Amino acid sequence: MTSSLPVFWSTVGANDPQVQFQAVRLSNYSNYDLVALCQVGLRPERAAFSELLRRYQSHVDRVLYHLAPDWEDRADLAQEVWIRVYRNIKRLQEPAKFRGWLSRIATNLFYDELRKRKRNQNPLSIDAPLSMEDGQVDWEIASGEPGPSEDLATDEFYDQLRKAIADLPEVFRTTIVLREIEGMAYEEIAEITHVSLGTVKSRIARARQRLQSQLQIYLDS
Repeated sequence: MTSSLPVFWSTVGANDPQVQFQAVRLSNYSNYDLVALCQVGLRPERAAFSELLRRYQSHVDRVLYHLAPDWEDRADLAQEVWIRVYRNIKRLQEPAKFRGWLSRIATNLFYDELRKRKRNQNPLSIDAPLSMEDGQVDWEIASGEPGPSEDLATDEFYDQLRKAIADLPEVFRTTIVLREIEGMAYEEIAEITHVSLGTVKSRIARARQRLQSQLQIYLDS
């Protein structure tokens, strides 16, 4: 994943040496203070916003990577996330919760885009879920990975975990990412994904079972 500055931010002063200097001075500020600075005046304070972007750009990239690992336009989505943050940061009523608010913006953007794509094309996936009440069916992922050695490195396990998450059907992958990676509450996930609380819990349980099954050989090692 790359972390180049969003294109739009160059138009509002992020590349200005004075803004960069001021952002360095703000590097020890809390999120609360930075958001508070952004909420003063007609537009977000440039140096404060630049510092927030610096802190959380990789976080946005990571969220989108886990939600849409096979989308080639994630950089464009990340840029749109920051545009939405810039336009709406004055509406954030609890500045200390900036990170969670940012995660919800990224997730909602992903879901908006996912709905658009589903309207325009049929999903091409051999493990596409059969239409059922909870959107789930039994399926198996054929693993082409060799058995791990006894001294399997931790980073190799996490690489396999990322691949396993990416291989999950969309309804499972999105739900497990929001819960286990983003730490969202079940109620938040239900609201974002527009399904019942029971469906959210069912999908999370099923996703955990499939991940554990696929990664059991690594866990045993």
